[in-house]
Amino acid sequence: MINKLLIANRGEIATRVIRTCKKLNIKTVAVYSEADQKAPFVLMADESFLLGPARVQDSYLNAKKIISIAQESGVDAIHPGYGFLSENGEFANKCEQAGIQFIGPSAEVMEKMGSKIAARQAMENAGVPVVPGTDGAVVSSDEAIEIAGDIGYPIMLKASAGGGGIGMQVVNSDDELIKAFESNSKRAQSFFGDGAMFMEKKLDHARHIEIQLLADSHGKAIHLFDRECSIQRRNQKVVEEAPSPFISDKTRIQMGKVAVKAAESLGYTSAGTIEFLVDEQENYYFLEMNTRIQVEHPITEEITGLDIVEQQIHIAEGKKLTFGQSDVKMDGHAIEVRVYAEDPVAFFPSPGHISEFKLPNGTHVRNEVAVTENADVTPYYDPMIGKLIVKGSDRNEAITLLKEALLTYKIEGIKTNIPMLKQVIDHEEFKKGNTTTAFVDMFYLPLIKNRRS
Repeated sequence: MINKLLIANRGEIATRVIRTCKKLNIKTVAVYSEADQKAPFVLMADESFLLGPARVQDSYLNAKKIISIAQESGVDAIHPGYGFLSENGEFANKCEQAGIQFIGPSAEVMEKMGSKIAARQAMENAGVPVVPGTDGAVVSSDEAIEIAGDIGYPIMLKASAGGGGIGMQVVNSDDELIKAFESNSKRAQSFFGDGAMFMEKKLDHARHIEIQLLADSHGKAIHLFDRECSIQRRNQKVVEEAPSPFISDKTRIQMGKVAVKAAESLGYTSAGTIEFLVDEQENYYFLEMNTRIQVEHPITEEITGLDIVEQQIHIAEGKKLTFGQSDVKMDGHAIEVRVYAEDPVAFFPSPGHISEFKLPNGTHVRNEVAVTENADVTPYYDPMIGKLIVKGSDRNEAITLLKEALLTYKIEGIKTNIPMLKQVIDHEEFKKGNTTTAFVDMFYLPLIKNRRS
């Protein structure tokens, strides 16, 4: 049994984990940087400990200090949230060596899925369709150009160890590839300690659709349906919905079965997500696997009625899943938008002091937030302020509820992307469900340009 748990994270995901722990009567320990000492999650936890200065290397990536605090405070488990150390196999091993349960899959699986090259090979072995591309690391721009000649432009250049859009770039010619290869490899080395690159054919007008999984340590794996996450800026998601408005029920069932098969082939445990690119003919191809809870997990919770964090904890305790695939039902439609402290046109972070903060409310509205009024958004971390989630009986009702909620969402003192979110969900192409990964470039940015001219 887990009686006391440390959250090795910050912001809204830390408060999210604490809420479930309170429901399960599990004591919580928060760790925080100097920049976060007044953050809501620090006050919500039963105990809180300072990690160090604001820089992530000195705080949320300081595995040694986190484990030391975990031992001193007598916790049974560590929940890593998302980002930071959540997909770090070495950290999971260190937790195990310290006698602390890491809430997530095994270090071996994390390391395999953490390398996009290794993950691609594992999926191919499991019979999962993959996008045409390289099966190993590309070591030079000369080699990259030779491969590009076989695959054909446009190509998506990616860092093997990357995430969050870092080290990723679309290239359309040999000249672009030469420039992009060196700069992205250096960036990946700086961020992830691994500059290995690989290449995939870029699918035009593709959808980014993912399958949420749960798997226990007794060999049982199920899926919790799909999420559409195609509306992105800088290769990062900004609007997500469940289920996808695009794929048919037949494709939805097939993708779920394929994802479960992949999880079983890996010996996967805990919550995880397999992400796919889906073309206009509903052909789907493996993109990557996230071996952690996702930012967008609330929309799956809304349509299934399940608490995914609670299931993670039960699985970590060695318990069996108490329900099967046929027991999970899809109810209604949910949409999530990520509210960022950023310029809504240039997409640059906009840190600063929040002078006024008013959240929407209602029976169909859910807020996951990282800040309060009179708080400071620092430049040290991801600029996401929070997530707004709505649930309707169908997609049209969900869109209506979201529009109403965004009208009452008020943040003063800094720039936010709320104007962008309002324009996106009010766009006719969004209402029609035409939400490909090119949506922002095709519909939002031209709209802004026309209104400025």
